Amino acid sequence: MPAERAGYTVTMFLVDISPSMGKTRPVSVAGPDGKNAQTIEMTNLEWSLQYAMLKIQEMIFNGRKTDKCGVILFGSKETNNIINEENGGYENVSEYIPVAHPNAATLAKLQALEPSTVAGDPIDALIVAIETQDRFLGNKKTWTRKICILTDGENLMEVEDWEATVAKMNALGIQLTVVGVDFDDKSRQYEDKSDIKRVNEAFYQGLEAKLEHGAVGNCDHVLSEIALPDVREVKSTMTGNVLRIGDTEGRPNEAVEIMIKTSKATALARPKGFKKFARRKRTAEEEVEAAERMDEDEAEDIMTFAQLHMRSEYYLEDDKADASAPRSANGGADDDAEAQAERDKRLVKVEKEELVRGYKYGASFVPAPDGEFPKLPVRKGMDLCGFFPNKYFRRELAMGEVYYVWADPASPMQQVALSSIVQAMENEHVLAIARWIKTDKGEPRMGVLAPYAFEEIDCLLWVQMPFADDVRNFTFASLQTLINKKGEVVKEHPYLPTDKQLDAMADFVDAMDLMDAGEKDEEGYRKQWFDTRDSYNPAIHRTKQALFHAAIVQDINTHPLPPPHEELTKYFDPPRRVLKRARSAIQECKRSFNVRKVPKKVARVRKDEHVRAHDEDDETILLDRQGPGRAGPSQSPTQSRVLAQSQSHSQRQTSPMHTQKKPSGNDSDSSHTEPEDEEEDEEEELLLDAKHRPEPTAPLPTPARSLSPDPRIGRNREPGRIIGFTYPLADFRKNIAQGDVITKAVEDLGYVIKEVTIRPFSSRRHGEMVKCMHELRKVSLEEDEIDAWNDFIRELKDTCLKSKPGNKEFWDDVRSFGRPLSLISQPEARKAGGKSTISESEAQKFIQD
Repeated sequence: MPAERAGYTVTMFLVDISPSMGKTRPVSVAGPDGKNAQTIEMTNLEWSLQYAMLKIQEMIFNGRKTDKCGVILFGSKETNNIINEENGGYENVSEYIPVAHPNAATLAKLQALEPSTVAGDPIDALIVAIETQDRFLGNKKTWTRKICILTDGENLMEVEDWEATVAKMNALGIQLTVVGVDFDDKSRQYEDKSDIKRVNEAFYQGLEAKLEHGAVGNCDHVLSEIALPDVREVKSTMTGNVLRIGDTEGRPNEAVEIMIKTSKATALARPKGFKKFARRKRTAEEEVEAAERMDEDEAEDIMTFAQLHMRSEYYLEDDKADASAPRSANGGADDDAEAQAERDKRLVKVEKEELVRGYKYGASFVPAPDGEFPKLPVRKGMDLCGFFPNKYFRRELAMGEVYYVWADPASPMQQVALSSIVQAMENEHVLAIARWIKTDKGEPRMGVLAPYAFEEIDCLLWVQMPFADDVRNFTFASLQTLINKKGEVVKEHPYLPTDKQLDAMADFVDAMDLMDAGEKDEEGYRKQWFDTRDSYNPAIHRTKQALFHAAIVQDINTHPLPPPHEELTKYFDPPRRVLKRARSAIQECKRSFNVRKVPKKVARVRKDEHVRAHDEDDETILLDRQGPGRAGPSQSPTQSRVLAQSQSHSQRQTSPMHTQKKPSGNDSDSSHTEPEDEEEDEEEELLLDAKHRPEPTAPLPTPARSLSPDPRIGRNREPGRIIGFTYPLADFRKNIAQGDVITKAVEDLGYVIKEVTIRPFSSRRHGEMVKCMHELRKVSLEEDEIDAWNDFIRELKDTCLKSKPGNKEFWDDVRSFGRPLSLISQPEARKAGGKSTISESEAQKFIQD
């Protein structure tokens, strides 16, 4: 079906309110948590009305005044329609809501509908809807006409002369949709049906076949389809303009003018904006009414809310403001209450008409008395400036929306002229540079014209491009060439990837290829996984779903918002097939680049000195490279560390130009750094400059806490590890308490245990390592790191029994504990809420062998 014209649509909803629509049915809806489904009872009428209310809510959401609808009931006790008033007949058909732009009252009226006690004929309602719609539109032939019937098909209907009705609908171009309750469809066949319903359903199928635009669907199916995110294609209004080639004023004989029409090819979509409301203060009359309600012992108190509107007021501050106004005691950051009140008194309100618009230019403002600067003397039209090969087109510079440029539909000569230009550009593989001014003295916009050929018509596509002043070129150092301070090209550095790292990343990129990760086609070949045409903006469609849902349900607490449609979230996560294929490549990248999760550092402030506390993960600034003789004779290592930290902090405050920059590349190992002696001299000059360096006899600053040795210092951690060899169990418990490095902590503790067991004199620490294993297994089971524990215990067994030098004595100690230190089996994992592929017998056999 071709794209519809935006708006300019009249939809007639024909609602069956016969007694059969009062039957109740179980309907599955989202639970109070919005996820777990629950079943509620509702009538067939309430269920089918959801479709009509969602359609009407979409009209309200779009906000187009040319989107109109009307509601006609059949099966009502009263008769109220234009045909009955003029010619009689057509009983029990009532025009419930006249044709108009819908609003909140329209939805409220639909929600108030209840089944009646008499049956109605849908064919009578259809004829009334056709006549009502035709009289409303009159000669508006360009408007779209739609009719939707909501019924269960359980009542008799007169089907004589229905062919004439079909001919009338085809002549008017009416689109008919029949939403049937428990109608058969391709996915489901309903066996328990009455004979009347089967006959009526067959009639609707035959009616659909005779119509040019008709559809019959099951209510359950259409409600699921209407929740599907959809990008609606609409027609854009065409605007007249002129395409000029050459100087039509100076050299009219050498110039060409082609009359054109422009329309939008794409349009930017944004989420619907929200309006702010606040509780309104009661008036005197409302206070009296509230008091009367309290006297009547009414428990419910009515709250009145009003929409908030933005209002701007302009004030001018007196130039003679006293700069010596009293300040608060917190460093002068805020005025005290008296100074603030005094300053408010000096503000003078100024009307907007007394102000002049100005534009900021550097540190000053340039006034524009008329509100804007004089416009350029340009003419309306699109001027073609030149051509260039399409291979030089920089797609990343395209801005804004794309427009169609058509030849004038009423002039064949103009169409031939534009088509010749399009075909010539297509044959020469060139694009055109064009300047577009929509109105006389309007803002000129530069853009690119590209040829585009439909099946029966040629056109141009125009997209705006930036001016030279709008493009900023930012230079930065090369990512491939690194030069040191001596002017030499560095071949090995943490900033430069190695060949192994490049190969690992290339394998990872190849493994994550999505071009063959989709479903299989008819020939058995896999299609691409991602398609931009099926990728929807969650911000737009989820907001729209929430608004629609709140509009059609009575109580949001009993009918919470259902989860988003699966089509909206299908691109949130990469396909499992690709993840499985890339698993080995990911692990290789982690090993090659030494990837690890960095624990979050929390800045702690000392009470007295306001100096950031030293974190055990912070790199020691200078003393790691400082020889023993550089500290004063009376300074302990801890005191030297505090002094260096305090001085570096003070220097950062007073001299921002002297800062230390250290590489933070993929591997901070010392093997990738420059020679030790040169680097320590440079850093000493940067961090302990002569003018900031204290005299040798100067006393040390009084510390905020005891300078006794910190037991955390010297935990003997390897680079990239968060668990040290000195106190592994304490380190592990500390990191687990943080809660965000559990996986890394489990991995590093397993590494420490394996390393300790193969070191000389490891028998002294067998008991400690067994305690670590008990704690590691407990955390792995509780935090769903079951696979990590099972992999660790297998590797530990191989390390102790198969590798050299090994440690059979330690594994015998582990085996003596039996099942509590074996593999985590399926029953154990299930109790803890996790998963395991190990059976209980495998776990028993593993620890016994």
